[in-house]
Amino acid sequence: MDRMPEEQASQKASKFQWFLFAFFIPILFAVTVALLVFTLSGNNVFETAKEYGQKVPLLSSIFNGESSNSEVMESQLIELEAEIKDREARITQLESQLDSKELEIERAGLEKQRLEQEIEELTAIKEENKRAFKDIVKTYESISAKKAAPILTEMKDEEAVKILSNVKADTLAAIMEKMDPEDAAHYTALLTAAKESNVQNN
Repeated sequence: MDRMPEEQASQKASKFQWFLFAFFIPILFAVTVALLVFTLSGNNVFETAKEYGQKVPLLSSIFNGESSNSEVMESQLIELEAEIKDREARITQLESQLDSKELEIERAGLEKQRLEQEIEELTAIKEENKRAFKDIVKTYESISAKKAAPILTEMKDEEAVKILSNVKADTLAAIMEKMDPEDAAHYTALLTAAKESNVQNN
């Protein structure tokens, strides 16, 4: 009774060995030799298998499924590449706008500096003119009224009135005494009008 299972096990093992030696190993050897021959003859075994597989109904659906998946993936890849290019173009456009804005700000800053410099120069000129005018007034106050009167009558009315309105009161009176009555009356009227204008403006 104990020998029966052992005999059955040995029979199964011998059948499996017989199958290996009789079928599997020779088929494996034949496939290997066939692959080697095809490869040495310059044929791509896998491409050939794919071509024949597409002709077989069941296998063709597998290959077509792979190709359709490949087409879908390729289409998605193209869409993604296009989106990346669009994003890059947008980034380049925004960078260009930013550079333009920065350039405008820089130009505005330079213009502001130029205007401030002009204001400083004009202020300096104005102060210099004030000092120069004060010196002219002092000069007319220091020279004799007899010399000052004919010089002032030769000037333009606007310049003469400006000087006369800034000299001391006693100097003004002395200069008016040395002028012809007509000139004195003329400058008196101009000085009065100038004072009234200053009062109204203030």
